[in-house]
Amino acid sequence: MSSVKNNSIIRSKRISAAEQYRAAFERLKNNKPERLPKGTLVSQNNVAKEAGSDPSALKKTRFPLLIAEIQMYVESYSKGQQPSGRQLNLLARKKNRGLRERIGEIKQQRDHLASLLSEADATIIELYDRIAELERQLPATNVLLIDPRGDRKL
Repeated sequence: MSSVKNNSIIRSKRISAAEQYRAAFERLKNNKPERLPKGTLVSQNNVAKEAGSDPSALKKTRFPLLIAEIQMYVESYSKGQQPSGRQLNLLARKKNRGLRERIGEIKQQRDHLASLLSEADATIIELYDRIAELERQLPATNVLLIDPRGDRKL
């Protein structure tokens, strides 16, 4: 049994990393992954995971053609698909964040305008008090008020 394990290890060592990534890419395209659950979307990270390596190992500098193929495949199939639940969540969070920021700005405007209004009210009250004080300081007059309708005789 140990010889079978050793043979499989030797065989897996003979396969280059590029071939492992390409095989993993094909398995994901055909929806027959070995390490990831079925229905896993094709992405650069998922290809690396399916190949059994760290996602940071699949670099554009080492495998430029494979990365280009993966990106073209993802672009061609992502146009017809609905956004995933995570993508919808991220979009909703972004929208909500923008709305919360807008609400904060509107609250600041409201508070600023309320303070301006209360200052204007205080100024108006001060001016009414000043008018009343100045009217009290006026000298008494002997002018009689005339009835605006006048004295009508028939």
